[in-house]
Amino acid sequence: MTTAATTEQLAELLRQKRQVLTQLHQIGVRQGELVGGGDATLLLKLLGAKQTLLTALQQTERALAPFREQDPDARPWPTAEHRAAAAADAAECARLLDAVVQMERTHEQAIAAQRDQVARQLRTAHSAHQAAGAYGRQARRGAAPVPLDQGPPAESIDLSTGS
Repeated sequence: MTTAATTEQLAELLRQKRQVLTQLHQIGVRQGELVGGGDATLLLKLLGAKQTLLTALQQTERALAPFREQDPDARPWPTAEHRAAAAADAAECARLLDAVVQMERTHEQAIAAQRDQVARQLRTAHSAHQAAGAYGRQARRGAAPVPLDQGPPAESIDLSTGS
């Protein structure tokens, strides 16, 4: 492989990486909208597309691995513009990766908060179900249920002792 081909390959891999990270960023924005909106079906479809992009990013990273062992200053470029374009792609990749990672953290926190809220709602519903079941059992035994906001019926209070 010639130096020019190697340099061209590096430039192409950086463009590919930038494109994948740009798409991951766009998906991350949409993911945030879906997490906030609660549309689980669309969210799962989006996560499937995201997985495909993550796989592409991993492949690109593997292809870039040999270039990390090279001294960037010793790498000859056809022109200064080619080198500047590759450097700009590399810088944009770093920026996009940081943004994608930050979005992932934010989404994770939002999903955890939703999960905790659903757990609270389930506990409340379970408690209400248990209370309704207790009232139902009491009614089947023929006892009149005592409302929670009232004490025992007046006829059950012994007025002669003052209690």
